[in-house]
Amino acid sequence: MPRRASSPGASHESPLVSEQSAAPGSADFPPADSPPADWDRALPFQLDTLGVRGRLVRLGPSLDAVIERHGYPLAVARPLAEAMVLAATLASSLKYDGVFTLQLSGDGPIRLLVTDVTSDGAVRGYAQHDQGALAAALGGDGEADAPDGYVPKLFGAGRLAFTVDQSQRTQRYQGIVPLEGPTLADCAHTYFRQSEQLPTGIKIVARREQAEGRTHWRAAALMVQQMPELDAGRIHHIDPDQREDDWRRAVILMASATEREMLDPALPGTTLLYRLFHEDGARLFERRAFQSRCRCSRQRVDTMLRSIGRTELATLRDVRGLVAVKCEFCSTSYDYGETDLDWLYKS
Repeated sequence: MPRRASSPGASHESPLVSEQSAAPGSADFPPADSPPADWDRALPFQLDTLGVRGRLVRLGPSLDAVIERHGYPLAVARPLAEAMVLAATLASSLKYDGVFTLQLSGDGPIRLLVTDVTSDGAVRGYAQHDQGALAAALGGDGEADAPDGYVPKLFGAGRLAFTVDQSQRTQRYQGIVPLEGPTLADCAHTYFRQSEQLPTGIKIVARREQAEGRTHWRAAALMVQQMPELDAGRIHHIDPDQREDDWRRAVILMASATEREMLDPALPGTTLLYRLFHEDGARLFERRAFQSRCRCSRQRVDTMLRSIGRTELATLRDVRGLVAVKCEFCSTSYDYGETDLDWLYKS
């Protein structure tokens, strides 16, 4: 059984520092992270002796900005937090210039959940749910937390979709799988298996906390992925059995990370990775930052309204007689009176 640094008999804890020379793009990290700098970040790493790469992603302030704005019940907020950290994890492992979108849709109390991440780290998300159906699914308590293995109960039969939108000159990529499994991580594993990706393991946790009279959300994901053999950084050929044993070791160590460790604001990410992988030649790479930022704008809404046509706007009028368009992500409302519409359709 692989030993963690926090296990009896293992070496004492210290910040993870690579003894190997840095690869292009890698960087030396300070011996201790300051807690604020450790959140809303992806920390990539590579385990050279195991032929595995991975990343630790932790979200905090960006979750607060999204979830608290909408006032979602707890059983909707936690799946959204988990989806946002999963999207950030997958997006940070891709090379793209555009938008990565994760969407869950089903026939359960939570009908739709969408989160996306731009290539410059802007994250956002929203959910649509039926409050009555949600309360019924939770035994009459609509304010209860999402139960363990909540996917079948809260989403019902549905699908998980991943989309990468880049420039108009680049073909759009979309992967769709059924919602299979009790947890969001299980659904992601289904996608990895069915899309013939490299073997991948992921652990996702999220929790709401009370601190100094305020509510804060924290979510974290730890992902490991077997590297293609030619890219695994090994000088000598590794036989298939050894390669499989190395992969099992990485997954066991990843799974041993506890929810408390992954969400502890006082525990630097580098220290957590040292606890898990100190025996396996880990190298750290430059962090990637995330921030809550919506991409909606009046210009985008103008373009959308022009595509609809003025004669078809009746369903968008509110009790004031204005055409009102509300962004589902950030709740910003864009109102158009007759003068605004005259200008819009003449310009």
